[in-house]
Amino acid sequence: MIHDATRSSKTIGKMARAFMVAVAAAWLVLGSGLHNQAIAGGEMSQDRFDQRVHDYILAHPEIIMQALQSLDARQREAEAKEVKAALAAKADDIFRDPASPVGGNAQGNVSMAEFFDYNCPYCRQVAPIMAQAAADDPQLRIVYKEFPILGPDSVFAAKAALAAERQGKYAEFHKALYDVKSRVTEAVVLKVAAEIGLDVPRLKADMQLPDIQAAIDRNVELAQALKINGTPGFVVGDQIFPGATDLATMKKLIEQARAGK
Repeated sequence: MIHDATRSSKTIGKMARAFMVAVAAAWLVLGSGLHNQAIAGGEMSQDRFDQRVHDYILAHPEIIMQALQSLDARQREAEAKEVKAALAAKADDIFRDPASPVGGNAQGNVSMAEFFDYNCPYCRQVAPIMAQAAADDPQLRIVYKEFPILGPDSVFAAKAALAAERQGKYAEFHKALYDVKSRVTEAVVLKVAAEIGLDVPRLKADMQLPDIQAAIDRNVELAQALKINGTPGFVVGDQIFPGATDLATMKKLIEQARAGK
């Protein structure tokens, strides 16, 4: 419900902005200069001019859609520039944050960062595809960005995974959590941790360390800067692609990044 309300609010806001753009366009069509002259000369009142703008929009409703399309295009262009600048400025944070676990070849010549949530079904769907991409590409370096956005259970799982890294078992724990067929709850996390041989009391203690939460907070800030609003979200080279994808597409993006395209 919160997401629906937010979406509705954004839609209403966009329509309101589009209407204002349409009014401005009508103003230009009718001629602001003529309007000023007419009012100054007493030929037309402000109310009369406002009525003419109103009538023009009613007679040409397509101007609303045109204004909305123009607004969308400008917003997309502005966001693309903003994201490109963020990618350049935050490359170290994305690909070389010491707190972010690394898989594949740690010394590989191309890096792919994934923002994910253990309770995201699409993340679970793409996990074996990522594993296959790494198996097929010995130079692929994978950077794991814990991005728990699906509630307290996800936050608990993310903290546990980062704590598991301190015991040298991040990769094993990461895979085991994705192998779970149910929701990844606190109880499930601790059960999986015990099953793969983690020191659970130590894990719980490490989860409370400030730098664990700080690492997650940095990932959230990065995702916001990169306009990654859901999971999974991938960054390869200077490209960002949201959502699950197939192996062929993933390999193509990796090769483009490797070639510097």
